[in-house]
Amino acid sequence: MRLYMGIDPHSSNSYVGIIDEDGKRIWKKKLRNEPDLISASLRPFREDIAGIVVESTYNWYWLVDLLIEEGHREHLANPSRVQQYSGLKHSDDEHDAFWLAEMLRLNILPEGYIYPKAHRPLRDLLRKRGHLVRLRTSLIRSLQNILARNLGTKMNSNHIKALTKDHVTPLLAGNDDLSLAGKVSKDAIDSLSRQIRAIEVVVEKKIDIRKPYDLLMGMPGVGRVLALTIMMETGPIDRFPAVGNYVSYCRKVPSARFSNDKKKGIGNRKNGNKHLAWAYSEAAELARRFDSKARTYYDRKRRRTNEPIAYNALAHKLARAAYYIMKDCIPYMPGKAFP
Repeated sequence: MRLYMGIDPHSSNSYVGIIDEDGKRIWKKKLRNEPDLISASLRPFREDIAGIVVESTYNWYWLVDLLIEEGHREHLANPSRVQQYSGLKHSDDEHDAFWLAEMLRLNILPEGYIYPKAHRPLRDLLRKRGHLVRLRTSLIRSLQNILARNLGTKMNSNHIKALTKDHVTPLLAGNDDLSLAGKVSKDAIDSLSRQIRAIEVVVEKKIDIRKPYDLLMGMPGVGRVLALTIMMETGPIDRFPAVGNYVSYCRKVPSARFSNDKKKGIGNRKNGNKHLAWAYSEAAELARRFDSKARTYYDRKRRRTNEPIAYNALAHKLARAAYYIMKDCIPYMPGKAFP
């Protein structure tokens, strides 16, 4: 008898439902998130389980790794594509677990990519770097606002980030309160800068940019760290059948819904990889500053629309170019990216 299992994980427990090959519910239980307990509970069904589905939540790593190590055929459900019956009046953890198993039985399960366990720690370390960069940017903007409000001056972010010389404190020395605000901000920014650099040193020592991802550094705005980020977040490029799938995964496509040429609402703008969205946004900003073709494209878009739309359009262009670079193993070609 073939069995199909669905697991709906939560922060402290997971609900497990098992059905047979005819769809009959044969076992259900809520289990604490303890590896030994879950292993022991599933052991009586081990020989008959044809597949296990785990919903892709924020904490799926440990559970999927546990099941794979025990020899189970594991599937990761993509929650953004799971369809429920539209007339359903009641839903709970039990229903969700059995519905996951039922979709696997019917071979209609929308699956997510199970990122290799060996590569996840470095990917998470790069994600932490991105988190620190965003925190530092927030502090820099706050400090720039303090200077603008009180002194009517604007300081370049590179001067604020400089570790060798403090350009901030002397400007605010005339007022004790402002001086303390500036000092606290500067100390926090410097501390984050050191931590960011420490992560970069470790990452660059541990991983090399594999082919064809090394070709990404030929793109405008993409240096070694952004190329590593794109490589680690993208994974095998073959899992994206077309450029549109990849750009959508990078959150670089419009999410509006139209009918009869009228806007009827917006879709899920957060559906996709936020880290790739950030990487291509960073690349777009650098390309806009330092690459003439990218800047020309951005300026042309900005004249027709506005700054945010032009900025996103440039990031979209770079994501499309990166897809073909990775897919076809070809160098960056400015004439094709910006004809």
